Amino acid sequence: MFSRPLKKFRVIDLTNVLSGPFCGYLLANMGAQVIKVEVPESGDLARQLGASPELNKNKMGASFLAQNAGKKSLTINLKTAAGKKLFEKLIRTADVLIENFRPGVMTRLGLGFDDLKLINPKLIYCAISGFGATGPLRYLPAYDQIIQGLSGVMSITGDSSSAPLRVGYPIADTIGGMSAAFAIAATLAGRNGETDEAVFIDVSMLDSTMSTMGWVVSNYLIAGKDPIPMGNDNFTASPSGTFQTGDGPLNIAANKQEQFEKLCELLGLPELTTDPHFSQRQLRLQNRQELKQLLEQALKSKSAEAWEEELSSAGVPAGRVLSVPEALNHPHMRDRGMIGHFDNVPRVGNVDVFRPGFKLNGLSPQVDTPPPLLGQHTDEMLTDLGLTAEDIAALRQEKVV
Repeated sequence: MFSRPLKKFRVIDLTNVLSGPFCGYLLANMGAQVIKVEVPESGDLARQLGASPELNKNKMGASFLAQNAGKKSLTINLKTAAGKKLFEKLIRTADVLIENFRPGVMTRLGLGFDDLKLINPKLIYCAISGFGATGPLRYLPAYDQIIQGLSGVMSITGDSSSAPLRVGYPIADTIGGMSAAFAIAATLAGRNGETDEAVFIDVSMLDSTMSTMGWVVSNYLIAGKDPIPMGNDNFTASPSGTFQTGDGPLNIAANKQEQFEKLCELLGLPELTTDPHFSQRQLRLQNRQELKQLLEQALKSKSAEAWEEELSSAGVPAGRVLSVPEALNHPHMRDRGMIGHFDNVPRVGNVDVFRPGFKLNGLSPQVDTPPPLLGQHTDEMLTDLGLTAEDIAALRQEKVV
């Protein structure tokens, strides 16, 4: 049975769309009790986002389903005095709060870090924003594509004819959520009891994204080399990149000398290993386009799948370029158990969700419950806070919950 290392912690998830909800989802998969606090009637904007208009209409959009399984949904109107009082009551029971509003929004509501730490002196308050809580850009809204552009990611994605190019999924949002989850888990791991104090975690999507660009940034800061878009070519080695075969593209990463030599042998081009243009690593980098043309002429004799099997078996790293459906249906992916399944989810039907990309003692972290309907657990959570049925009915009447 999968151990749940965060099972004793309660997380209040006050986030919307992707970066914050993904952070909460990662924590939920590790056992944390994640309570998603949403605006009454509308909820998380992601409930209305995704490829299915019907799911969007039901406020269970595919974008919401992707990263909210395992959470409880509680609706509170934080703009009302009664809602704030209710939220403060909830915060007293919490270990962690996650929010991804623009800096200053929670403070204007009277629910910022300085306010909440007076209510819960041990609270871990994690604020995720596009640019962080400080700096001249801090009040700008957080949009993934804006972050991709300002971080330099788009400038090095694509090739000389297509760059700047956006990465094909919201990578800045995702990295921001992962950074937040790591910071929260690390802070929880450092808790030691009575001496614990409130902690403010300031996560910037821009900072988080740039922190993953270490090789590119270091080449500029240390070696003085301006990063350039290189398309599907690996800037550290050659032959390493995407090559055309008889029926489609194949990625090859013959980064080591012995891999290059084996590749040449299998392609029937042993003379390239002693060719003065290609015999050494640096020479191959300088003459990568000439080398690529020679290799592709030989690769066209077989399919990408055939070359993948032959090269991989011989110790030359190789893999086809798959579509998303092909990747999801790959036998390896199915064997790893990366996809969780829920049957008969109300207003949705059957739901498949991705699990985190790691295992503990051979088992995948996972949640037990599907993504919640808007406000599904409001009565349960308010009862847990000590409210009576009459109290809850009155709050509904006043549109507080």
